[in-house]
Amino acid sequence: MSGATLSTHVLDTADGVPARDMGVTLLGPEGPIGAGNTDNDGRCPGLVRAPLMPGRYRLEFDVAGYFRKRGVSLPAPPFLDLVQIDFGIAPGGGHYHVPLLVSPYGYSTYRGS
Repeated sequence: MSGATLSTHVLDTADGVPARDMGVTLLGPEGPIGAGNTDNDGRCPGLVRAPLMPGRYRLEFDVAGYFRKRGVSLPAPPFLDLVQIDFGIAPGGGHYHVPLLVSPYGYSTYRGS
């Protein structure tokens, strides 16, 4: 059985820029798989080093930490702190791209290509 590949891309929709230096963690059925920070293009290329087998996964994005680093004044507690996206990888492998479009008060995601 072949595994799947995974990528993610974070865009700051409040400022219309890639979200640089946002913490991202990937968790799988057995626990943490990888963690890192987004690069200048809002991507986290080193997050996954091996193919992912079918199952349930979670991406966690440190949204509040990112906006605080950018100097955005957030309430305590912030409306969005840690955005968690739960998704499944089906048998058959392939590529899964999970983008996050985010502002301090909202986000969206979808399965990209």
